[in-house]
Amino acid sequence: MQSSDWEVLQRASEWLQQGYRAHLFTVIQTWGSAPRLPGAILVVREDGHLVGSVSGGCIEDDLADKARHQQLPTQPVILEYGINQAEAQRFGIPCGGQLKIFAEPLAHATQLAPMLDSLSQRRLLKRSVHLHTGEVRHTMVLPEGMPHMEDDWFHSYFGPQWRLLIIGANQLGSVLAAMAQALDFHVMICDPREEMRAEWHVEGADWLPGMPDDVVLDIAPDTHTAIVAVTHDPKLDDMALLEALKSEAFYIGALGSVKNQEKRKQRLRSFDLSEQEVNRLHGPVGLRIGSRTPAEIAVSILAELIQVRSQLQQAGVTQMTTRAVA
Repeated sequence: MQSSDWEVLQRASEWLQQGYRAHLFTVIQTWGSAPRLPGAILVVREDGHLVGSVSGGCIEDDLADKARHQQLPTQPVILEYGINQAEAQRFGIPCGGQLKIFAEPLAHATQLAPMLDSLSQRRLLKRSVHLHTGEVRHTMVLPEGMPHMEDDWFHSYFGPQWRLLIIGANQLGSVLAAMAQALDFHVMICDPREEMRAEWHVEGADWLPGMPDDVVLDIAPDTHTAIVAVTHDPKLDDMALLEALKSEAFYIGALGSVKNQEKRKQRLRSFDLSEQEVNRLHGPVGLRIGSRTPAEIAVSILAELIQVRSQLQQAGVTQMTTRAVA
C-alpha cells in the first residue's frame, strides 16, 4: 500500500505524460488553526483538475480557478493565504489561521520521478528548489525536520520520516504493517520464530532477523521511531521493550490486557529502568475504541500513533513559527 504523497505524485505524473501542464503546491508554514501541516502537497492541472490537499477545500478551489484562467505563476513563488481576518473567512481557514505555500510549475514527468522513486523505495529524499532560478537539487538524507525556507532555497521531503518496528509477525502484525505503510511509516518486522517468517507475505516491510532485543539495539531508535510488541509472548516482548524504553523512540506500546500490563510493568521494574521509563509504555496499546478483530486493533494502535505523532509535528511547527517570529 503506497502513501498518499505517492498517489498524488503518481497521478500528476500521468497528467504530465499525457501532455498537460500542472503546478505543485507544498505547505511551507502555518499559523493558527490551519487544516494541514507543513509538507502537505497539492497538484493542480492546467484545466483545474486537482489531486491532494493543502487546506479544507476553499484554497484548492481558488487555485483550480486560477489554473483555468491561466493565472498561476510561471516560476516558483511563495503564496500566502489568510493574512487577514477577511481573507481567512473567505477561504474558510478557521480561527484566523494562515498558510504559506510554495508554488512551482510542472511541465515534465521527469520532474516528479526522483520523489516517486524515493517513496516507492521508502527512502527519505530532500528536494531543494531555488526560489528565483527554479534549480532543483535532490539529496538522500536522514530525518531532519519539517519543510522550510533557507535563504532562497525551499527544502521539502519525500519518503518515510517515521519508522515503525513491529515485534511479532502474527495476523495483527501483518495488518498493522500493511496499514502503517499508507501512513508514511517505514515498517520493520522482527520475529525469531521460523514458522512465522515462513508465512510472512506483507510487501514493503523490512524483515529484520535476530532476537527482538538485539534488533532494537541494532536500529538505534530515535525520536522518529515507534516500537510496538504484539507477540503476546513475554519472552519475546519484554526484552525488546526493556531496550526500547531506554531509547529515544517517540512511542512504545505492547499488546495485552490491563492486568497483563501491570504484571509486565512489575517485571520491567526489576531491571535497571526508572519509573519514568516504565511509564513511557503504552499498554494496553492503542486508543480505547472497543476493537476486537486484528484489523480493528491495528486501527486503534495506529490512531494512537497518529495522535502522538501529530502532537510532535505540531510542536515542531510551533517551534519553527516561534523562531520565525523571533
